[in-house]
Amino acid sequence: MTAPTLDSLRRPGAGETVSDATDSERTARWARQIRELAEKRDAVILAHNYQVPEIQDVAHHVGDSLALSRIASAASHSVIVFCGVHFMAETAKILSPDKTVLIPDAQAGCSLADSLTADELRAWKAQNPGAVVVSYVNTTAEVKALTDICCTSSNAVDVVASIPADTPVLFGPDQFLGAHVRRILGRDNISVWGGECHVHAGINGAQLAAKARENPDADLYIHPECGCATSALYLAGAGAVPADRVKILSTGDMVTAAKRGSSRTVLVATEIGMLHQLRRAAPGVDFRAVNERASCKYMKMITPQKLLSSLEQMRDEVVVDPEVARRARGAVERMIAIGTSGGGGE
Repeated sequence: MTAPTLDSLRRPGAGETVSDATDSERTARWARQIRELAEKRDAVILAHNYQVPEIQDVAHHVGDSLALSRIASAASHSVIVFCGVHFMAETAKILSPDKTVLIPDAQAGCSLADSLTADELRAWKAQNPGAVVVSYVNTTAEVKALTDICCTSSNAVDVVASIPADTPVLFGPDQFLGAHVRRILGRDNISVWGGECHVHAGINGAQLAAKARENPDADLYIHPECGCATSALYLAGAGAVPADRVKILSTGDMVTAAKRGSSRTVLVATEIGMLHQLRRAAPGVDFRAVNERASCKYMKMITPQKLLSSLEQMRDEVVVDPEVARRARGAVERMIAIGTSGGGGE
């Protein structure tokens, strides 16, 4: 098969005029060629819930970090194309060191992963001997290599609950997820790093309260990384919002809740790419972003053009130092073994 070029995706097919070749037809042709290329390369395409809709729709699997980590670890394909941010592709490489892992844009970073470095974690551990280190999967491979067990927003509570109650825990880097875990478990021996995702931190309580007032019958889906998570629980406790309408959920768990829910309107506090999966899961529900500007520029760096180029040229391979990967693998595998994940689209 001749690999498609971008020009071939824009040109009309045989017998078509320019006006006949609609955007949906070009997208369908691109998707078909991407799948054909993936089969030729023996590649599986994984996409996070925050990716642009075209990427989500063409991927073999869509989901949250934990679901995609599990898929990456079990994949029989020789090539994994990870449409997400760099730490996610690194995690896939850690779990599958003998596979080729590609990310369609190697510059797709993460502000949360950048908020805790290996040197900072090493110093934090030295100040707290005997503590168990729990690192959110949104971290670099070097940080994972210094970690006892990783977690995602799907299983963070279960992961920390698996640690003896009298054992101190260092939880990093997300301060909002750490506060959520500490609140749920009622443990005062959990020290939390002060990092944050700039997108989730920007979804604040005032925005949530205003949207809740405008939509009094709506359910609230709140990602625990959000700066408004505490405000959501306050609103419920104060009676401003019925407590059963406030749901603190990972992205994958949001999809599960959408399929099972009865509310006709849902306010969603997370990155806006999540709306696409939710609308696919429950087409009759009106999903509304709490903050319409909550868009991660890093997640949106992977475009259809870049996915095509990555598969066509086998470019932007992810490389992790073998020794770092070896030390990180145990922490990631322990994460995968605990709790459930929301699949999103797989």
